[in-house]
Parts: sequence; C-alpha cells; structure tokens
Amino acid sequence: MSGNEPLTKKFKKTNFEAGTSKTSNFLNDIEAERNKTASSIMEFKFNKKRVRVLSEQKEVPEWAEGVIYWTFRDERIHDNWALLYAQKLAIKNKVSLHITFCRLKQFLNCSLRHYKHIFQGLEELETECKSLNIQFHFLIGCAADILPDFVKKHKLGAIIVDFMPVREHMSWTKQLADRIGSKVPVIQVDAHNIVPCWVASDKQEYSARTIRNKINNKLPEFLTEFPPVIKHPFPSTFKAQPTNWGEADKTLEVDRSVVSVPGLKAGFKAGMSELEQFLKKRLPKYSTDRNNPIKDGLSKLSPWLHFGQISAQRCILEVSKLSKQYPDSVAAYREEAIVRRELSDNFCFYNPKYDKIEGAPNWAQTSLNEHRQVLFFVCITLLSFLEESRTHDDLWNSAQIQLVKEGKMHGFLRMYWAKKILEWTDTPERALADAIYLNDKYSMDGRDPSGFVGCMWSICGIHDQGWKEREIFGKIRYMNYAGCKRKFDINAFIARYGGMVHKYTKK
Repeated sequence: MSGNEPLTKKFKKTNFEAGTSKTSNFLNDIEAERNKTASSIMEFKFNKKRVRVLSEQKEVPEWAEGVIYWTFRDERIHDNWALLYAQKLAIKNKVSLHITFCRLKQFLNCSLRHYKHIFQGLEELETECKSLNIQFHFLIGCAADILPDFVKKHKLGAIIVDFMPVREHMSWTKQLADRIGSKVPVIQVDAHNIVPCWVASDKQEYSARTIRNKINNKLPEFLTEFPPVIKHPFPSTFKAQPTNWGEADKTLEVDRSVVSVPGLKAGFKAGMSELEQFLKKRLPKYSTDRNNPIKDGLSKLSPWLHFGQISAQRCILEVSKLSKQYPDSVAAYREEAIVRRELSDNFCFYNPKYDKIEGAPNWAQTSLNEHRQVLFFVCITLLSFLEESRTHDDLWNSAQIQLVKEGKMHGFLRMYWAKKILEWTDTPERALADAIYLNDKYSMDGRDPSGFVGCMWSICGIHDQGWKEREIFGKIRYMNYAGCKRKFDINAFIARYGGMVHKYTKK
C-alpha cells in the first residue's frame, strides 16, 4: 500500500469486516499512519509532560558524541515515546543513537520462561536497530553500576530511561542519576502509560472511580498517533558488539525448570499479529465473553504489553477505530487497558508498600488483623501444596495448572485463586507473599503493577470497599466455589486442565 492512498482506504483494510487482511498489511497500514503523522520526531510536537529530568545536569553537554536509551520496561522500537525522545535529542545535538539492555542475573522471581521471552524480543529489536543505524548494546549487570563508566568511555551525553514504578527499578534510576547525573542528564519518559503516571494524578487514588475522569479528561492531549522512528542520520564512532543470543542466559541465576510457554512467540511482530487477531476475532464479543474462563474472549495481549514489546497506546488507537461497530466492547477494553492498568501504576508509584499488608487501606488492615487467628480446619502451610496444585479444590488446582503450563490465568479466576490462598493460609502476610511469588514465577505478566494490584485487591481490599463481615476474610470481598458455578461452567474448565481433588488431614 502506498503512503499516499486516502485515509478512508487504509481504514477499510484495518476494520476487518471481510476478514481478508494479512498481518503484513496491518503493519504497513500502521506504518503509513505514522508517516502521515510526521516525517520524523523532529516534525512532531512532542509532549514534554511525558518527561522527567532526574539529574542535576539538564542539558546534553557539548562534548557528547551520542545519546543512549536504557530500555527495561518498553522493549520495542515502534510506538515508543522514550526512544522517540532519545532520537529527538540525538538529532538535535547531531550525535549517534544507542539502545542498551542491561541484563541482570536475576530479577524478583523472574524465571527462565520470562528471560527467554525477553531475549527473543530483543533479538528482533537488535536486527531492526541495524537497519536504522542505531547501536544496540547487550550489557551484563545492573544499569546503575555499569552505565556510568560505559557512558563516560563512549562520551554519551544523555541517558533516557523507562518508567516502571517498582521499587527496584526506581532505586536503580535514582542511583544512576546520583552517580552520573552531574555530568549528563538522566531523563525518564513514561512510554508505558497513555497519560503519564505523574500527570494522571499527583497522589494515590482510592479506586477506579476516583481516577477515571482524571485520565479520560487528559486523553485528548495524550492519545495521539505516533511519528516514526527513522534511520538515524548520525553514525556512531564505535560499533556495538553483536549479541550472542545462544549464550545470553548462561549466567542467569533463575529457576530453569519453568520453561517457555509452547507456541508463545515474543517480539513486536508477534505481538502485533496477536493484536490483529484480537481485533478480528475476539473484540466483537469482548464485552460479553471476557469474564467467562471457558470462552475465548480476552485480548491475550498481556505478555507483549508487560515486556513493552507492543504499546498499549497503539492497542487503544486500533481498537478505538472499531467503536462504531462494537461500542460496548471497545468501551470495556478501554476501561481495562487504560483506566484499570494505569490505576495499577498509580498505586505502585505512590504507595511504597504496594506488595505488603501495610499498603492496604486502614479498614482492611484492621479487619485482617481482627480475623488472623480464625482458621478453618484446612490450613495450607506449605507453598509446595499450592505450587503443585495439590489442594482439595479442583477448580483452584485447574487454575494453578493453567498458570504453570500456559503462563497465564483468566482474570476472573485469578481473583478466586488469590482469595482462596488467603482462606487456606495461616496469616494474610504469608497469603499475599505466596500469591505474589506464584504469580511472578509463572505468569508471563508477573512482576508488574497489575499483578501486584491484582493480589492486593483480592487479599487486601485495595481499590475496593468493606463488605459483610465473615470468618477469615473479615470485610474483604468474598468469593467461593458456588459463586463460580453460577458464573460459568466450572466442570468444563476443570476437564480442560484436569485439576483433581486432594485430601488433607485436619489441622
């Protein structure tokens, strides 16, 4: 397709009415939209509210020979405000452009499953960097420790960093700014949220109800099309070493028993292909099917969104084109992918105890403390019983099997799954820790604000209200087996995953 074709023609091909579009056409149409928006980032009015300067130094120094973007959360070339800003700085200062990924030996409960997905996506990214005259550096170590010397050695005049509101990444970016920030600017760009987290709200929001209008009112300013990343016009005086992807995982200190999910392919192209399939096949019934675990009604985009291999903003732009055909489904997806997702970032950014009981609202802490000595006769005290799906609940076991095998769990069942851990475990602290551990170890979107908030909502009542008081749960919202039976065909789900019942001795 020519970039000069009328916009209406392009939209006809992306509306999927005839179901004949190929992924290549889908990507070409989106590329045409970027090129129509601007010829490059230099011709685009970049919204500086997306940017925070974290360092003492504010300007790129005159001696600079390059700009480097440290990617951590948003591992992609296209539709990436952080990389676009890095290219803008590099072109403005007539210097080379670099991207680095700093590989840690371990990160939280990240397993080999997750690192393999990261590496596969980065291999695609590295290949595209070569075609764009961008140097990609695969470095070993913590960015706060290794980037200052790397930057000094190669005379890189600015460091652009992703935004991720988990304490480890926030600590590393602060350390990086402290160690090198007097020499070069360290600049953070929120390329993950549509409305930057610090713009959406300046405080922790109580619930979706309190943040919804704050975000939606700002969408006209921030929900824009992207300009393209262009072939960088200024070459580097030094070349990056080609990455040996076969050796990339050799010194990882992670659980190697958690293997890759069969059939799940990483990277921008694979993620965009899944987006196309969602638009074609699942979006029409998203509003009615997304909460039913036995129906194919979810977007299935979370693995690529979590690792930043595709952009949530791009997903919203494409989904929103179908608002006239599927108004309820588009509204439902926008609520989940904008309001709920960005509410999770808000919680983790403004609450340093986002994964602790102490991070819960006062009413929930009081209620959990009042009921911490009240135990049912079934009390699981060994994490292995949970991890190996050996409980007395066949539905819970089936959900855990899905998590282990497929790297995901249906959102409705994840709530049930976490609440049962609270019910069966001797303390709420242990319940929360176990839920986060299992989610982070197996789920493709683990170690993420949405995952922390999902566990905290289920066990600690964040973004919720107090409910009728009952044993163990106190005022935390209750879910049970009978309720799931009324919601969907649990026997069909159990048959699919084979979660058998196990019996325990009374405690």
